[in-house]
Parts: sequence; structure tokens; C-alpha cells
Amino acid sequence: MSASPTNRTIGLFGATNIGVGAIVGGGILALAGAALQTTGPGAILAFALNGLIAIVTALSFAELSSAYPQSGGTYLFAKRVLAVGAAFYVGWVVWFASILAAALYAIGFATFALDAVATVWTSAASWLRGPVLVPALAVATVLVCVRRLARSAGAGSNWVNIAKVAVFAALIAGGVWAWGRDAPPAADRLAPLLPHGLGGLASAMGYTFIALQGFDLVAAVAGEVREPRRVLPTAMLLSLGIGLAVYLPMLLLVVVAGVPAGVELDAFVAQNPNTIVARSAEVFVGPVGFWLVMVAGVLSMLSALVANLYAASRIAEVMARDRTLPAWIDPAAGAEGAPAKALWLTGGIAAVAVAAMGDVGNAGAASSLIFLVSFALVHGICILARQRRSDHDGFRVPLWPWLPALGGLACSGLATFQGAAVPAAGGVAAVWLIAGFFAWILFFESRARIVDAASELADPDLLALRGRSPLVLVPIANPSNASAMAFIGACIAPPGVGRVLLLHAVHLREDAHDDDDAAVTVATDVLGQAMRAAMRRGVRVEGLATLAVDPWLEIERVARARDCASVLLGLKDLEAPGVRERLQRLATRLPGDLCVLRAPPDWQPKGLRRVLVPVGGRLLHNALRARLLGGLSHRLDQPIEVTYLFVLPEHAPDGDVTRAERQWRALARDESPALARVEAIRGEDVVQAILRRAAAYDLLLLGLGRRRDGQHIFGRVVAEVVDHMDGAVLLMGQAQSARLAEATARIAHAAPGGVPRRGT
Repeated sequence: MSASPTNRTIGLFGATNIGVGAIVGGGILALAGAALQTTGPGAILAFALNGLIAIVTALSFAELSSAYPQSGGTYLFAKRVLAVGAAFYVGWVVWFASILAAALYAIGFATFALDAVATVWTSAASWLRGPVLVPALAVATVLVCVRRLARSAGAGSNWVNIAKVAVFAALIAGGVWAWGRDAPPAADRLAPLLPHGLGGLASAMGYTFIALQGFDLVAAVAGEVREPRRVLPTAMLLSLGIGLAVYLPMLLLVVVAGVPAGVELDAFVAQNPNTIVARSAEVFVGPVGFWLVMVAGVLSMLSALVANLYAASRIAEVMARDRTLPAWIDPAAGAEGAPAKALWLTGGIAAVAVAAMGDVGNAGAASSLIFLVSFALVHGICILARQRRSDHDGFRVPLWPWLPALGGLACSGLATFQGAAVPAAGGVAAVWLIAGFFAWILFFESRARIVDAASELADPDLLALRGRSPLVLVPIANPSNASAMAFIGACIAPPGVGRVLLLHAVHLREDAHDDDDAAVTVATDVLGQAMRAAMRRGVRVEGLATLAVDPWLEIERVARARDCASVLLGLKDLEAPGVRERLQRLATRLPGDLCVLRAPPDWQPKGLRRVLVPVGGRLLHNALRARLLGGLSHRLDQPIEVTYLFVLPEHAPDGDVTRAERQWRALARDESPALARVEAIRGEDVVQAILRRAAAYDLLLLGLGRRRDGQHIFGRVVAEVVDHMDGAVLLMGQAQSARLAEATARIAHAAPGGVPRRGT
């Protein structure tokens, strides 16, 4: 979600206002009671220590967002530095963190609103504060806010933030005046500072860490901020500073000046667990103080609820664009009203979370735990990003890597303690993470890897930041086809960081020791010709000549030793004795992908204009295919026409044809940057149908089939098509790590109502 300079409309005030809107007010009003019950006056220390952790975390956010000033926040950072699967889990956690924060503030809003009504309508106080009405009102509030956001373009107003900060400033001034009248007795209320020991302090920190969340939302809109390298770090630290300048004095005043004479702090908090700040303000300012806090609380909870719903829905949109969440959320996928759908999905999960957790304490514990996990990940990402790309001109965390490492340990340690101390919070986190694992495997992995492959092609810096330099191994036996082989290998390797390694493995007989010198001469000559031919095509290559008794085993050895991402073989005769068996063995033992090109002697990719891709019900090869198609478009410097061919039975209903076209049209948009179209045809003989259509195309792409045990890489359809095909055919087999995705895709596709699987 990058933004052009003309779209950067947020300045320092606006960016700071985003953080202040989420931080100030809601957290302390909702969670002060839980913190004071857990650790007594030590709640002040808990907030202060959380403030230090948050400041260190904000520094890591500031470095990442100023180095990569694009919208998306933590998910964007993860996507740039980690693999797509890891980025999904980070996004999954961050999305849920904002959802839980929204649930917390919805419950807080309902609690404050009903307490305010109960204060006026005393005869109805018992049922207004009952266990059912609070979650019911909270759910209704979430749904109303979602409806409002779906019809508007923003997440809140500046005047609400200014008003609530002004209210807290007035309350703090009144509390200081009240404390000054009776300083000695009030100061005595700080003892003992930690009546429940360090365990109580750690518990209070875990409960209340969410109160300082909000500075991360500044990073989420980095693509819209002017002068991001200057504004983003300043806005994050300013919003945190303003939050702490409100929280710490306010908590101190609650303890030392906000408890009625003759009443113990513990008893007073127990009587008013959800409105302790308002009741304390009533003590040191009078009824006006109570109502000021109640009004500020309602506004704060509501603004924080709206901000977190908005942020969570934006995270969902960005993830949907990368296909790490359902594609129908993404406006680019052609769905009308997609932002509203993202909001309703987010709001629906938030409503379920409200109903499941019920009270402020549980909601605060769960949301704090999830945010602590996500912030620990940010510290790790910051360390990796600086290691892999240290030349950025953005803000730099001081004392790197020690400060991010310390922040990561603090966040992860506190999250671990919180999960053990509050089993309900740990259970919520565990259920969400397990759900994410199955969601990724069953629904998102295949399409997400397709889009990610296209992203790596468009932005080679992604691979550098991810610490990868993909190597494509291309064994060469004949210099005449070396340039074509190297060109296809370069199309599979991402530009910039990807490399092509030409290998000439000379076949030696075990007893042929006298001809070693001659063999070396032949090998270097063949390799030299191949490298010169490849470089004339603009392909940067490396060369390796070896002597081997078994060239097939040598290919496997070199691929493993050099950790090659892909191997591209050129074979004239796939029907020769033993060739398919050797290919099958190689495909099951390679560390990466296997591609096999069989082309006429005079075939050259420079004349390639049209590509035919027969497809079936499995998505196993799509990421590999996406890299190749994107590389062809990039290196040929011209659009190529890609046709996805789906063959159904002769008497298939029209509905099956329509469903197949719709399914593969959506996938084609993700996979191919070229001119892509989908053609679903009927035919009882799949092989003949493919061969008839392939005659009009320059290249046929087929996927190598594979059972879960890695056997039978040549399916019947593939074998027969290759046997009878006169033109160029490229067989593509994905690495074995994709077996589970293949199996689950096969299961999903075989479900009732699915399109019949035919083709390859």
C-alpha cells in the first residue's frame, strides 16, 4: 500500500493525533480497576514499566516505518523481511490484536454508558449492571460502528481527542490541588507499594499493556504521511509521551487523593472496579469530576473502538490483496463494496470476542497478550531488516541490536507470563493461532504464494530483505541450446538477486582414467560456449564444470550443495529407456523445484508470443508458474498472451463450465501479469483436446503430477501429451514442501459442488 507524494496528506499533528486517539483515555479508564485490584498502588509502576517497553517498541516501529514508509504497519514489515507464510501469521496475529482491542473498548463503552445511566436511574441500577446487558450493548455498539465506518472514509475526529486530553488535564490539575490540601495522609496511601509482590506487578503489566497501544497505528498509515522519515518517529514518541503524561499522574492521584477518608484502596476499588477513575475524580473534584470522567470515558472508548475497527479492517484489506485473507475482501478482486465487507468481517469477529470474553478484565488480558506477541515480532523483524539492508536513510534505533533484542525479550517474556497467569487469555491466543495454521494450509497458501511470487518479480528488494538469493541450476550438454535454456532459467529466477548456474557434468566411465585431461578440455570448452551464448542474450550466469560417473547424481549433488531453488533440465527424448525413472528420482530428492524443457532444435524463446496452460483442480504449480510467466513478460519486454485451458466432460452441465471459468479467471488475475484469458471446453479425450489447442501456441506449460509419497511424477495425461506434442513443452514440478497444499487442495476440490477435475 504505497502512496505517491501527492497522496501524502498527513502532517505531524495529524499523525500524532492518530496515536493519541487510540492511546489516551480508553485504556486507563477501562483497565485501572483491574490493575489496582491486581497490584495495589504498584499499578503506577506497572504503567511506567509498560511505558518503557512501549517506548523501546516504538523505536523499532519508527525505524521500520521510516525505512519503508508504506501503509500496512506490522504486516508490511513482516512481508518485506519474512517469507509469505511467516508474514501471514504476523498479519493474522496483528489483525486479531486490533479485533480484541475493539472488543475491549466496546465492553468498556457499554460499562461506562450503563453505569452513567444507573447513576441517574438508581431504581434500575441492579439490572442495568447485570451480566447480560453489558455484552449485549457492546455487541450492538460494534455493529453500529461498523455500519458507520462502512459509510464513511475516516476513523475519527480531531476534536474528540483534543477535548478528552483537555478534560484529563483539568482533572489532573484539580487532583493536584486536592492533594496539596492534605499531602501527608494522602502520601501514606502509597504504602505498601506492591502488596501482592512482583507477581502482582507482572500480572498488572500484562493486563494493562493494551492501554499504551496506538502508536503502531501511526505506522499503519505511513504511506499517507508527509516527510515520513522525520514525522513518523516524532509522532509515535509524541503520542506515547502524551499518553504517559496523562496516565501516570492520573493513577497517582487516584491512589493518593481519590480514595474517601477512612476507606481502604482495595475496598474502594472492589466497590467500583469499572469506574474507579470516575469515582476518584468525584472525591477530589466533586460530582463535576465524576461526570467529566464518564463523558470522557464514553468518548474515549468509542473513539478507540472506531480506531481499532478501522485499523483491523485495513489490515484485512491489505492481507486480502496478498491473498493471505479471502480475495473477496480486496477491491482489486472485483468485489463491490469490499471495504464494507472487510469491516463486517472484522466487526463480526469482534462481536464474537465480546460475547466470549464478557468483561473488561478478560478482554484486556487477551488483547494485551496478543499485542505483546506482535510487538515481540516487530523487534525481531527490526533486527533482521537492519542486518540485511543497513543502508536505509530512515530513523535508526540507538544501541542496535541490543535495544530491539531487549524489547523483544521483554514483550515475549511478559506475554508468556500473561498466558500462564491468565489461562483464558492464553487459551484465546492458542485457539486463534491454531485456527490460523489450518486457515493457511487449507485456504490461503496456494493463492498467497502466487501473489508473492509476482511481488518478488516486481520488487527484487523483497528477496534481498528476506535474505534469499535464488539460484537456478541449468545443466548444459549442448551449447546450441544453451542460450534458450539460460533464458528460461533467468525467467524463473527473480531479476536482480536471482542467478543462473550453468553446469556441464562430463560423463566419465569408472575405468576411463587416461582421458581425464581431454574430458576437462571438452567440459570447459562446452561451458565457455554456453556462457557466451547466454550472456549474448543478456543473462548473467555462473559456470561450473565437473566430472562425474553418473551425471544425474551429479546434478542432484550440485543442487543440494548449492541449495538451488530450481533445476531446469533440457531433454530431447523423454521416452528414452530409464529417463522418466531418473527424472522421478531426481524430482523427489531435489531441495527445490524441477522444470523440464523439451523443445524442437531450432526453438528460441525470443519469438514467444502465446502460452497455453492446461489446468485442472489442483493449485500445486501456480507459484512456480507465476514466476515463469512474470519473468517471460519482463525479459521479452512485450505482453504475452496466456490461455488457461480447462477440459470438462462432453456432457458437463453449463453450470460446471461457468463455475470453472469463474474459478480460474480469478486465479489467472493473481498468477499472470500478461494478457490472460480462461477457456473452458468440453471433450471426452483430454489429451486430444489439449493437443488441438496447443498447435496454435508457442509454448505449452504442464504440471508434473505427484502422489503424497512423491511417486508417479508423470501422470497419464502429461505423458501422452508430451509423447505426441511437436512444439515446445515445459514441465514444471513444485518442491516437495508443497505436498500438503496439493493434498488439501485435492480434498477441497473433491467436495460436493466442486468442478469435476480434468486436465493436468
